[in-house]
Amino acid sequence: MRMMGLEAIYPKPRTSIGSTEHKIYPYLLRNLEINASDLVWSTDITYIPMQNGYMYLVAVMDWYSRYVFSWQLSNTMDVQFCIDALEMAFAYGKPQIFNTD
Repeated sequence: MRMMGLEAIYPKPRTSIGSTEHKIYPYLLRNLEINASDLVWSTDITYIPMQNGYMYLVAVMDWYSRYVFSWQLSNTMDVQFCIDALEMAFAYGKPQIFNTD
């Protein structure tokens, strides 16, 4: 089925459809001029499909230089590998703003 591009028909997650009951917060970094290192850092987690499950990758980076301060890989989605990455990044300094989703 995968080779032919076929997939089962079932209800898909509706994660991008907003609700009128949920408050929409403004994006505070929209017009911010990022002109120095350590002004804004960010972090994100992504998953990497493997033959028998997933690996999870977290990275902490500086927006100005795009330098990756730290990253961690885990085979479970627990909090400890994220904390480890953040603590390693703090060895380089501390940001004024830390952005994540």
